[in-house]
Amino acid sequence: MKDQIRQFAKEHEAEAIQLLKEIGKIPSPSHHEEKRAHYLKQWFVQNGFDECFIDEMNNVIVEIPCQKNKDVVVFMAHIDVVFDDETELPMFQKDNILHAPGIGDDTANLICMLMMSKWLLENKERLNMSVMIVCDACEEGLGNLDGCKNIMKNYGDRIKYFYSLDGNIGYCVNDAVGSHRYEITIHTEGGHSYSDFGNDNAIHIASQLICDLYNQPLPEEENTTFNAGKISGGSTVNSIAQSTTLLYEYRSSNETCLQKMKEQLYAIIKKYTDAGKDIQVHLLGERPGSIMHENADFDAWTNKNMQTIQMYYDKPIQAKASSTDANIPLSKGIFANTVGTIYGKGAHTREEWMDLSTMQNGIQLSIALLELYMDEKSE
Repeated sequence: MKDQIRQFAKEHEAEAIQLLKEIGKIPSPSHHEEKRAHYLKQWFVQNGFDECFIDEMNNVIVEIPCQKNKDVVVFMAHIDVVFDDETELPMFQKDNILHAPGIGDDTANLICMLMMSKWLLENKERLNMSVMIVCDACEEGLGNLDGCKNIMKNYGDRIKYFYSLDGNIGYCVNDAVGSHRYEITIHTEGGHSYSDFGNDNAIHIASQLICDLYNQPLPEEENTTFNAGKISGGSTVNSIAQSTTLLYEYRSSNETCLQKMKEQLYAIIKKYTDAGKDIQVHLLGERPGSIMHENADFDAWTNKNMQTIQMYYDKPIQAKASSTDANIPLSKGIFANTVGTIYGKGAHTREEWMDLSTMQNGIQLSIALLELYMDEKSE
């Protein structure tokens, strides 16, 4: 079977690269993925997938049912990028390196999944489980994994296994890094920098608040991090700032740690509000952690996936925790891994690139994962 997969990937490599260049230019910020979604739906229809639709979250969904088993294995790759561009994304190629924002995270993995879906269509009679292909929206940043959440809401009672194709080859995400993200706004009377000197300055209060956040103790149960990611406010150099906004998050793969960080955040805020400061806290998004710790069956399933990855990677495979679409199924007790299929660098920068010479290998790996849910090909 491995020889047939290799031959298929070789035959479809040029098609995959051309498709990558077409889709990679289509702007697709979180919550505004309509252009890519409609392109992908048209691609599926043109390639023989009759049951393809776009849901209310801009997820593009194709299901291939199996009469023998109604349980579902999901293969997912996200279509949003971290950049807000509304016009064509810049792209250029030098040798085998293709440069474009979002090209590796996650467009190239998406293309590998599309080629995998063509293999699926040719071999659907061999399925021993129903398969759902999802090109999902709202994975990045303040998309808050909303596309995947919608899939779990609508199909979670049928989903038994879940794969997110995302990132570089060489790792397998088997644990979910959860996060809570906040917008914290501080309001003061403000005034003139000279005649009203001494009035509260929102920027000054924000700086004190940030210092308190950075001096807080961290939970010891699991690795936990925090970050003040953006601060904005004030009006001019000779005005006492009346308003400042801070974006803040904390992360951990342990739900207990997340709750401790939440308690500490609100305790710090309360110190300021008790002193009469006007501070508003708005939750921007939550990404849940995993409940799959110390589950022997899940570990065995993950090990099987890692063995499959190892067939297409010549270095040790790293199992790790991360924040991906797999967070959602892992938080609900569904077996889920995130697997990278290609190689590149510069994710979440405008200088991002991916190595086109790894595309063929990525297609093979994607198909090999799908083959875990197919019977042996009859001769």
